[in-house]
Amino acid sequence: MNRSNLIEMHNMGIVVASLDNAIAFFTELGLQLEGRTIVEGEWSGRVTGLKNQLVEIAMMITPDGHSRLELSKFITPEIISDHRNSPVNSLGYLRVMFRVDNLDELLSRLTKYEASIVGEVVQYGEIYRLCYIRGVEGLLIGLAEKIN
Repeated sequence: MNRSNLIEMHNMGIVVASLDNAIAFFTELGLQLEGRTIVEGEWSGRVTGLKNQLVEIAMMITPDGHSRLELSKFITPEIISDHRNSPVNSLGYLRVMFRVDNLDELLSRLTKYEASIVGEVVQYGEIYRLCYIRGVEGLLIGLAEKIN
């Protein structure tokens, strides 16, 4: 029998330039702010390998309570690279996918955050309507609406 020590996926992290803008965007998307805090000091840098760091973190949680998105704004050390506008086929590129209701209505609401569809909304068989958007700060986000 193959056994695993894995219990659950706790969160996915995204580094952002503006924590306030990212919180507003993901709140509009339907996530809730679970908490916001500063993480600093040599102990936290030992985890990330960045030595002494100062990071403001916001934890967003999905409505079902099963998934979290950790938004991090690094104050120290400074951000050294920017992959937000890399194409979806870039090695190591991250994107997050959410299942949503009423995709068209949500897309119209997200335009106030300058979100734009990357390609087009497509239908996958009789299962989903889906698309990728460039959301807040150019982050790649997948949205999928289950077809009933």
